[in-house]
Amino acid sequence: MKTKNHIEQKIIDTLEQNYMPYAMSVIVSRAIPEIDGFKPSHRKLLYTMYKMGLLTGARTKSANVVGQTMKLNPHGDMAIYETLVRLTRGNDALLHPFIDSKGNFGKQYSRDMRFAAPRYTEVKLDKLCEEVFGNLDKNTVDFVDNYDGTLKEPTLLPTTFPNILVNANQGIAVGMANSMCSFNLLEVCVTTVQYILDENVEISHYLKAPDLASGGQLIYNKKDMDDIYNTGKGGFKLRARYRYDKENTCIEIFEIPYTTTTEAIIDSIADLVKDGKIKDINDVRDETDLNGLKLTLDIRKSADPDALMNKLYRLTPLQDTFSCNFNILVNGSPKVLGIKGILREWLNFRINCIKRQTLYDIERNNEKLHLLLGLRKILLDIDKAIRIIRETEHEVQVVPNLMEGFGIDQVQAEFIAEIKLRNLNKEYILKRVSEVDNLKKEIEDLKGIYGSEDKIRKIIIRQLNDIAKKYGQPRRTEIIHEEHVEEITNEHLIEDYNLRLFLTGQNYFKKIPLVSLRANPEHKVKEDDKILQELETHNKADLLLFSDKFTVYKLKIYEIGDCKASSLGEYLPNLLQLEPEEKIIYMVSTDDYKGNMLFSFENGKCAKIELGSYATKTNRKKLANAYSDYSKLIDMRYLEKDRELVAFSSIDKVLVFDTSNISSKTTRDSQGVQVLKSKKGSTMTTIREVSEAGFADLDYYRTRNIPATGCYLKSEDEGDHQISLNI
Repeated sequence: MKTKNHIEQKIIDTLEQNYMPYAMSVIVSRAIPEIDGFKPSHRKLLYTMYKMGLLTGARTKSANVVGQTMKLNPHGDMAIYETLVRLTRGNDALLHPFIDSKGNFGKQYSRDMRFAAPRYTEVKLDKLCEEVFGNLDKNTVDFVDNYDGTLKEPTLLPTTFPNILVNANQGIAVGMANSMCSFNLLEVCVTTVQYILDENVEISHYLKAPDLASGGQLIYNKKDMDDIYNTGKGGFKLRARYRYDKENTCIEIFEIPYTTTTEAIIDSIADLVKDGKIKDINDVRDETDLNGLKLTLDIRKSADPDALMNKLYRLTPLQDTFSCNFNILVNGSPKVLGIKGILREWLNFRINCIKRQTLYDIERNNEKLHLLLGLRKILLDIDKAIRIIRETEHEVQVVPNLMEGFGIDQVQAEFIAEIKLRNLNKEYILKRVSEVDNLKKEIEDLKGIYGSEDKIRKIIIRQLNDIAKKYGQPRRTEIIHEEHVEEITNEHLIEDYNLRLFLTGQNYFKKIPLVSLRANPEHKVKEDDKILQELETHNKADLLLFSDKFTVYKLKIYEIGDCKASSLGEYLPNLLQLEPEEKIIYMVSTDDYKGNMLFSFENGKCAKIELGSYATKTNRKKLANAYSDYSKLIDMRYLEKDRELVAFSSIDKVLVFDTSNISSKTTRDSQGVQVLKSKKGSTMTTIREVSEAGFADLDYYRTRNIPATGCYLKSEDEGDHQISLNI
């Protein structure tokens, strides 16, 4: 049912009439900076302070500035004050602040450190603003009415350097955003000069990298930086700077990324400690004072401070990314520009400013010359001028009579009529008239500048060199090339410690830290189960688990949970998703996949397979064909280096052989080479270590060459040698 005032309208028309004007207003009048580097709120505030005489005068209360700014900016007083705060020296948000401040203005790097009320703080314009407002009164930029038409305000400020690149700026409009990082003023001026001299200059040779007010370290990646310089979009990594106080066993963080706050860092570190992910930190506190930012981490004496900071870089905002989007307004239209594009637009803007200033000077000098030419005419007869004025009955006739008497126009006559009586002497008039030649020469020079873009460019270069000399500062953000930064992977975040692994006959697996094992060494296993193998290793090693189905399963040991000796441990069929009836029969841990696996088969062959054959680039967790299935496996063992072993046959033949005589293979399922020859249908039954055999005369069984049949077991060496794999 339609209401009385209901009007049907197409959605497109609604958007065009209501949404688009609002969106454009936010883009053009609020959130996106223009080529002078200022948003409207910044410009209105600084211009108000300029008109208040705060460029040369003493500081005034911030409340006074806020109140005056409301004549240009119809926003609430707190919105204006927050804009002012960010532009101050006390807030530390800008490389080159525009406002010299006194009082508490909070800190850019703190979320909770609030600024004092405007009635308590005082401000004036910083000396740098001389370069922002220079020649503003010479028609260098356009002026428009303020919101109620009672005042005029500039549309841009004639900055004599590319301020758009020197101070960081962020803003969110409707459907678009802006994020400008800051660059070092000295580097920007040098780069701009080089660009003016040669538009094809390689920008990165002079503009090294962004420079942020908060300092820190920038991790330099050439490709990422080239993307930012060329397209205006991209990102770069920032990280905190720290020092280690060995005496007090603490880490002091004194510079943090521009994109974060001290509170966010402390909260994230506290959460890591609470969750047990970081165990080396005893306390974290904010010790920021008048000397500057300082976060202190009390750490354990055994902790490695550099390794700990690498973990914190990965897990906290101590390392963060600054995302760039160089979206600026050029002649009222938003454009995303690279560095060269910004310099080109700024140069065009600056050339136009100087042209307008030069034209203004030409016009003023022409006016002055015109007056002096009139003054020169009365030099011929000063007495005549005095007589004309004295004999004129009515004041309104003075100017017409002078015009008629000397053949001058009204403007010249007005000027002469206003000369004080004391100045109607020959000396004064001669002195003023002598300026004519200088004025003519000056006008010619100005016309030469106005008509020559090369001369204007030289003026801009001279101004940039002067600014670099007066205001240039060393870089605050240190540049570290990416190849010199250790890549922080998940493994860096894993705690490493020594442990022992246990494998049982019924497929149970235990991972027990040595500290826990020493405290409680009693093992719990099922009644009909027993420990097949135990292995000492550490938490960051890789684990290979070989099954009786010719398969190897690969795990990172830290992926398996710790357990106590008093528990049964992990059930491997569940952990590894084993096939029915599949059993794990052997395990190996390794850091570097060096050494070999030795597989011995019932047919008397042994295969020596390089452990590196089980290393895969894709970190596959299951590898088939881990060893040969041609003959029954009777033994497998890891060889860190070659050694002698003892082979037993089913007819009590014994052979001591050296594994160095077996060439290693990379093919995992290789059938190997013959070691123990078969005699009368005998098979190889057991492989043992020499120390386990306990033979009195090893040379009797030893062979230099393989294959060999071995020697019959001596009666004095008989014993329990018939040991085989439990498969």
